[in-house]
Order: sequence, then C-alpha cells, then structure tokens
Amino acid sequence: MNFSLGGVFSFFAITNNSLLFENSLRKPWKYMSEVDCVQTLETEMKTQEASGWCQATWDTILCWPPVPPGQTVYMACPPYPGLDPQKMAFRRCGCSSHWEGPQPLGYSNYTECYTPESRRLMAKFYGNKSAEDRQMMKKIVVGTRTMEIIGLCVSLASCLTSLFIFCYFRALRCHRTRIHRNLLVAIIVQILIRLVLYIDQYIARERQSDYLMTTGSYIAIFHTPTFCETIYTLLEYTVSVQFMWMFVEGVHLHNIIAVSFFSGKPNYFVYYILGWGTPIPFTVAWVISMLELHQNSCWFPYYFLKEYWIIEAPRVTVIGVNLLFLLNIIRVLVHKLRKTRTLEPQLTKVRKAVKAAIVLLPLLGITNVVNLIDPPADSVVHFGLWSYSTYFLVSFQGFFISLLYCYTNGEVQAALKKHWSNYLESKSFSGLQAFQNRRSCSIVTSSFDLTLNQRILNQVNKKSPLIRMKSTGSAYTESIL
Repeated sequence: MNFSLGGVFSFFAITNNSLLFENSLRKPWKYMSEVDCVQTLETEMKTQEASGWCQATWDTILCWPPVPPGQTVYMACPPYPGLDPQKMAFRRCGCSSHWEGPQPLGYSNYTECYTPESRRLMAKFYGNKSAEDRQMMKKIVVGTRTMEIIGLCVSLASCLTSLFIFCYFRALRCHRTRIHRNLLVAIIVQILIRLVLYIDQYIARERQSDYLMTTGSYIAIFHTPTFCETIYTLLEYTVSVQFMWMFVEGVHLHNIIAVSFFSGKPNYFVYYILGWGTPIPFTVAWVISMLELHQNSCWFPYYFLKEYWIIEAPRVTVIGVNLLFLLNIIRVLVHKLRKTRTLEPQLTKVRKAVKAAIVLLPLLGITNVVNLIDPPADSVVHFGLWSYSTYFLVSFQGFFISLLYCYTNGEVQAALKKHWSNYLESKSFSGLQAFQNRRSCSIVTSSFDLTLNQRILNQVNKKSPLIRMKSTGSAYTESIL
C-alpha cells in the first residue's frame, strides 16, 4: 500500500502490515505539542480514509500520523544524542483503532534507535534497577552538573586572576612562572569551552521549544553539523594541552629537586613543543578515526568509544610519569631532610616531605586519576560518591592550582604587599602634597592681604595729621598736648 496524503505526507508499504511514513512538510521531531501535531496533520491530510483509523498523536518526541487498524507505522529516529537517525522507531495500531500500549497515547518503541554505546550504558546503569533508583541516579547527575558548573566558574575566576598577577608584576616573571602561565592559559581555554557547551545545553533545554516553533530549526550546538565536532575537538585538544603542561611542570620540578635532565637554563623551546605541539598528532588521529568510523551527530557519546583511547592514553601516561616523578621527589626530600642536623625526629621529617609532595598533586595532574576509574553501576550510593568526588576534583582543579601556587606563594604575597604599600605611600604622599599646596596658597594669600592693608594704611596716614600724630612716640605726643 503506497499512497500520498495531502501532497506532503506519504506512506510506503514495507510488509503487508507495516508502513513507512514520510513527512515532506516538517520533520516529525520538530513538533512541539500535541495540538501542533494533531492540527497540522488534520489540516494537511485532506482524506476521508483517515476516519476509523488510529488518530494522530504526539509522544513528546515524534508526531505520529493516523494509520489504519492492524498496521505498524515506522518513522526515522530523531537526531538526538545517543540515537541513530538512520534507524527506525515504530508504533502499532490495534484492531480496535487505538494505539497499542498504555492508553490514551499508546506506546512508541525506540529500542532500535539507540546506538550500541548508548544501549550498553542504559543496560549498565538502568538495567535491574527500580524506578526509585533510576530517579535517584538522575538527581545525582543533575546535582553533579550543577556542582561542576560552580567549580568551573570558581576555577575560571581564580585562574584569570592568577594569570594577571603573574603577567603584571615584573618580579614574578621568572622561569617557573612561565610554565605556570602556560598551564593556566590551557586551563582557562578548556574551562571556557566547557562553559559554552553547558550554557548552550541549558538554553536549548529551556528555549528550544519556542525557537523551534518560530523558526523550525534548532539552536543547540549539538544540531549544528561540523561546528559541533569542531568545538569538541578543540575541547579535547585543550585538555591534552593541559595534561602536557602538567608533564612539563613535573619535568621542571624533577629537574630542580632530583636530577638534571637538561643542563643549564631550561630549554623552553622543548617545553613549548611538549606542551602545545605534542597533543596535535594525537588529536588529529582521533578526529580522523571518528570521521571514518562514526557518523553519529557530534560523535555522541564518544568518550565511551574505543577510539577515545587515542587521546586518553597519552594523558594516562602523563599521570603515570608524573607519579613516578613525585615518588622520586619524595625520596630526595626525605634524604635531604635526614641529612639536616636538627632535633626533630625522623618521622617528623618524613611527614614534612610527604606534606610538601602532596601539595604537588594538583599541579602534576595526579588528581585526575579518579576520572579514569570506571563509574560504579552496582549501587546508587557508590555511583553518587564517584560522581561528586570525581567532578569536584576535576572542576575545582584550576582553583586548587591557583590557590597553592599563586595565592599562598610567598613571592606572590610579597609582591602584592609591596604593591599595596607603594600604593598607600603614593596615596599619602599625594594627600600631603595637596595639603602643602593648599598651605602655600594660604600663605601667599595672607601675605597679599597684609601688603594690601599696609598700603591702605600708608595712604590714610598721608591724609590725616591726627592719625600721623597718634602714630608717633609717646614723648612727642605729651609735648604737643
């Protein structure tokens, strides 16, 4: 049974009891309400054959057309995250002219729409769980995202401030802070991209319906081909750059404390190649593999694919090497502290070395090891603990780095105190100078007034003999009288 309804809707028979529905007027996932769906189809489908059929309905995802009883209608899956638009969803119209499934809307089957990766995730996290556990996991995901956004904003503000301090004060423009500045730039760019994506997702979730109703198109980055893949590529590149500059931090510290890899002045050309250049070939290889093997919109969910290890493996290697650097730094610090002649017990010296090394954990990126742990799916409690601890450490990482290596750094504090004292001195000097200027002006004015009064007095003395006589000595006055 192949036929057209209203010129814009077409049914194509797949089997005797199956129909493929195509809508050339509007994509079936671009209807935003039951009223919009039903009124549009009733207006455009000008046919009497629809009487006695299962009525048009909107299941909040697709707008399903009216079909004859006993028929199963298929439509292309919507291009949503985790779904394959090349596959089909379906609904079946029962013999009583009602959609099969819970009434009054019936049931739409999207099982075949999910990509294999999405199906595995759903089976892992939602399989064999009660409705209460599923709802709790959704709340955990929402709470984790809220905490992550707060952490990213705090990290962004602290990193921008730290970068300004390192660049503004000449006394802080040394070799060590040069590495810090590059690491901060990588963190800032990565945070900005993440915030853009999260804000875009929020706007799409809150305003997508109105925009889609008005323009008939989506506003989310996810629905923007090429640009979506590009922005995720930049995100993964900046994450790799961040890890590589953490590796450079480890090399530099190990070079200073433990053993010299490079003699003399640090070779910053090598550092720049390691930090900004090394991630490029891994990122390009990952992009090529994704373009060839996965045609899903925006490669969702790419971080669960095997190809993701093309860029994830170098990051894991950096964490492992930096951990070895840290252990060797602890060994050298303990050895040096033991040689010092103090009355402190050896255990106290070891604690000092370990405490100094723990401070290096965020800078070397070792706290990211929690992100490599597979999310636990056996318990909602375990999943919540993993989610909050992992995303807390990852999102607040920039804040911890700024706090430990900028705000609590003695050189930075000395530079800020010096700048503040200079500011206060200049302000007090300006006030004193203004007071002196006002005093000088007052003295000049007083002198001018005194001179003027003297001139007036002299003029009066010339004209009045009585005043002249009064101004002479007492002996003269007495003789006149």
